[in-house]
Amino acid sequence: MAEQGLLVLFGSQTGTAQDTAERVGREAKRRHLRCRVEALDSCDLANLIHEPLVVFVCATTGQGDPPDNMKMFWRFLFRKNLPAGSLCQLDYAVLGLGDSSYPKFNFVAKKLHKRLLQLGGNPLLPVALGDDQHDLGPDAVVDPWLVALWDKILALYPLPPGLEIINPDVRLPPKYTLHYLPEDSPQPESDLLQPAAPRAAPCELHPFAARVVSNRRVTAQSHFQDVRLIEFDIAGSGITFSAGDVVMIQPQNCLEDVQQFCQLLRLEPHRRFVLEPTEPGTSLPPLLPQPCTIQYLVTHYLDISCVPRRSFFELLACFSTNELEREKLQEFSSAQGQEELYSYCNRPRRTTLEVMWDFPHTTCAIPADYLLDLIPCIRPRAFSIASSILALPERIQILVAVVRYKTRLSKPRRGLCSTWLASLNPEQGDFQVPLWVKKGGMKFPADPATPVIMIGPGTGVAPFRAAVQERVALGRRGNCLFFGCRHKSKDFYCQTEWEELVTKGFLTLFTAFSRDQEEKVYVQHRIRENGRLVWELLSSENAHVYLAG
Repeated sequence: MAEQGLLVLFGSQTGTAQDTAERVGREAKRRHLRCRVEALDSCDLANLIHEPLVVFVCATTGQGDPPDNMKMFWRFLFRKNLPAGSLCQLDYAVLGLGDSSYPKFNFVAKKLHKRLLQLGGNPLLPVALGDDQHDLGPDAVVDPWLVALWDKILALYPLPPGLEIINPDVRLPPKYTLHYLPEDSPQPESDLLQPAAPRAAPCELHPFAARVVSNRRVTAQSHFQDVRLIEFDIAGSGITFSAGDVVMIQPQNCLEDVQQFCQLLRLEPHRRFVLEPTEPGTSLPPLLPQPCTIQYLVTHYLDISCVPRRSFFELLACFSTNELEREKLQEFSSAQGQEELYSYCNRPRRTTLEVMWDFPHTTCAIPADYLLDLIPCIRPRAFSIASSILALPERIQILVAVVRYKTRLSKPRRGLCSTWLASLNPEQGDFQVPLWVKKGGMKFPADPATPVIMIGPGTGVAPFRAAVQERVALGRRGNCLFFGCRHKSKDFYCQTEWEELVTKGFLTLFTAFSRDQEEKVYVQHRIRENGRLVWELLSSENAHVYLAG
């Protein structure tokens, strides 16, 4: 039994499925099961036929699509030539995480369950469908499903005599041990903050450090929303893209937050360390250099500005030496305390760093070894590319609305990535941003005669700016754009550019400035007013329609 292995595989876009998969992994360890937790695309698919016991935790994204880190697995699993009984030795369970306000609710989990059945797998339980819309979130389904799962697994692989399930109050060992290097050990030559020059096309594990060329505010100073048009130099990166593609940007925490975090946890920012996995076979975090400084870890890796999940409170409670704080943390991590946790954390968007301020006795007792178990890594952010490589070779432009809003907390909430990007002024220094490009969901027609109708209110116009630039460079007319914003004088992005193209006959432009008159006017009003033209383009000229918000 001690040798019985469980494999937990996840497909996660925002981190929820990964967090749940890691929870399954922790609960497996409490039951003395050897357990590996991996992203579906990191696992060796050829070995799946030799795995006796696998739990799949999968999110559904967009219109019923698999998350990015399970796309290769998805293609492999649905190959026509896979023999019907190839997974007949596999006991499995599928847990889906979705949102019932979308038409294809938990589509990936349902389809995966069905396909594993077709290939001869033996389901331990019916597929579970977690729902974000439930008052208690997905945990309303996950909690009882896990109880049933462990009953099934322990019936198949009972605990050996003398072994008990490890009590939830007992702290499990950390994933990594942090070994500090002597203060006088030699410094490495390379600059830690520079992502390595990519060997192939840049990707998440090897981003390209692109220089910020310009960072221009495109809304009036008097407008409530700060929107930037930011340009990056990608010369020498090997990056290519077309209209509709997306640039991924790896953001970092601001210096003030990093200093506060180090102060709270009594960490020395310039201390250097190496990480060692606690268990053999655990890979090191790919984006952390070895050796690394505390400053680098907190700036570039730990997501101290994210809203913490239930698992954070569960682990934090284990470190607490203060009875009052421990009781509160235990309540937040219990099934009964989820409503209270929601109103403390999620509703006001309280950050991990702010929660740590609220539990000072516990925070200063956190062992450094557990930092990577406690706080997730910073996730990259996606932006529609707002320029064409044909119009601006070796450059990428993006349109960024700087996220800033009020909740009941006194300090305004700020978007991590947009705030950081807005702060990078190329006139005040040389700033580099780690980025790479991904295929987007929009494909523009290959036939030059096909007209396009683009509806892009606000920053939703970004991919259409790329498309119009690309089509104009290829001499294509038939470009029809419906653009909406609040005021012509305040947030009409790229106004002169659009007006020039209208003059040259490359663009038909319809604008809706919602607040410039008594009655609010939106893009849908302009579409209705021009219904005859729209119908003519659709019915006679086979136009394609694109909508971005």
